[in-house]
Amino acid sequence: MLYLGTILYVTLLLINAMAVLSEDRFLARIGWSTAQAQPANPGFGQPYAQPYDQAAYPGAQDVSMKARLINLIGAVRTLMRIPLIGLNLVIIGYELILGG
Repeated sequence: MLYLGTILYVTLLLINAMAVLSEDRFLARIGWSTAQAQPANPGFGQPYAQPYDQAAYPGAQDVSMKARLINLIGAVRTLMRIPLIGLNLVIIGYELILGG
């Protein structure tokens, strides 16, 4: 059980770290702004193809790891804002009451 709590704390700290990154002050300076990110689906707007037909979307595999990380950071900052507040409050309350 000790390891599960440690994994939970580390995961929460990493998600908090991604959520508080400032795009203007930090991410844009190192070239990780969402304005510079490649589109997640370069095949959008192409003629319809059958599902799982990779020939119709040749650029789908060419999305770089940097673009995927930029999209992940943007998604965490957008989607996890409210749940992180609640989860942080629960963890703070647990630490204050039980002194873990």
